[in-house]
Amino acid sequence: MKEVEKDSDNTIFLSKGEGRIYSCGTMTAIFKADEQETDEKYSISEWWLEPNSNGPGPHQHPENDEVFYVLEGTPTFLVGEKWIDAAKGSFLRIPARTQHDFCNRTDQKTGILNFFIPGGFERNMPAIVNWFAEKK
Repeated sequence: MKEVEKDSDNTIFLSKGEGRIYSCGTMTAIFKADEQETDEKYSISEWWLEPNSNGPGPHQHPENDEVFYVLEGTPTFLVGEKWIDAAKGSFLRIPARTQHDFCNRTDQKTGILNFFIPGGFERNMPAIVNWFAEKK
């Protein structure tokens, strides 16, 4: 796992697959920038789901908006009560306090870029990784 490093001008450059990597069962999260690099303004991460796999489960964030951009494949998002298939290149904004989830119902790996606004979600990752490890 490559740690995120900032240049003297606060520029961050990471190659494909680089960042803080968290294994969550059939999901892998790669944090590219978080509250430490963004002065708590946002965090950015990739979420990769193996074929025919579930995501984190329905949840909501009381104070945080989330933005998703589909990098690869066609993940399915739950927004409120509705499931939405989102093809590569799709954009989705989920306001705070909105129940949501995502999963991969296809036979191909899917990738999602996530912006969490404001930052801080990454603080939950050790507990999330442990939860998925215990769930096995």
